[in-house]
Amino acid sequence: MTTVTISSIIDAPVEKVWARIRDFNGLPSWHPRMVESHIEDGKSATETGCVRNFTLASGPKIREKLTAFSDEDFLVSYSIIEHPAPISNHSSTLKLHRVTDGDRTFAEWTASFEAPDGEADKIADGMGANVFQGGFNALQEHFTGKS
Repeated sequence: MTTVTISSIIDAPVEKVWARIRDFNGLPSWHPRMVESHIEDGKSATETGCVRNFTLASGPKIREKLTAFSDEDFLVSYSIIEHPAPISNHSSTLKLHRVTDGDRTFAEWTASFEAPDGEADKIADGMGANVFQGGFNALQEHFTGKS
């Protein structure tokens, strides 16, 4: 099992950051690598078990299932159902924490997955840098005008 964890401080109150990211179907509204998304079967984007189907800016489509959602804990967890990379047994959590010093947000995005030998580190590096840190950079730029 391979694990990747990326964290960042976002210069905005946790409620504002959560309001921006809480919509499981809303990736294209805040993440620059995502261009289109829809929830399958007409379910709510906060309903555990809903499946989002989205397209990356580079073209591939990904399907993910919401496994946990909490407005109270500022948390969303999901698993990948379909992905172009050779991964399985995937689980990710994006969680926000209040930083009282300066009314900022500590954001942490983790994932664990299995991949073929020789592929796991490359996939983890890409996921960490492009998806997780790329999302945090976009949030920071949105709230402060700088990345």
